[in-house]
Amino acid sequence: MTSTVLPNVTAVAIDGRALLIEGPSGSGKTSLALALIDRGAMLIGDDAVTLVNDGGQLVAAPPPNTRGKIEVRNVGIVEMPAMEAPVAIILTLDHDAERYPLELGFRELEGVAIPLLRFAPGDAVQAIRAEYALLKHGLGFPSPTQTA
Repeated sequence: MTSTVLPNVTAVAIDGRALLIEGPSGSGKTSLALALIDRGAMLIGDDAVTLVNDGGQLVAAPPPNTRGKIEVRNVGIVEMPAMEAPVAIILTLDHDAERYPLELGFRELEGVAIPLLRFAPGDAVQAIRAEYALLKHGLGFPSPTQTA
């Protein structure tokens, strides 16, 4: 089993599937994560995520040095429960994201192809849109016959 730490990525778990949020510093990764946590998501990692290929399934886990910590801008470091989950989708925060994407991108991480969606940051309903992105485009749970 190999692992990689992915910097500048914040991740949350929604119904047991990991949603990775990437973008430059100040783009709203943590703000989106906090909005999703407020709606019931669980923190995986803030500004870094450990990725492990576990038998062909990519699992996101909190880095040991920041496990359970999230930086809330203008507030400071806040502690909360953290978990790990299989990666289902990557949202790339991008102000120029297409309003209606015709094609879904993919990125290979640790040998696993993960759906990638350019995602407009910063409006009031972005957490709800992120949940719909996961439902519509995210990888499903592996079937019992696919497990190693």
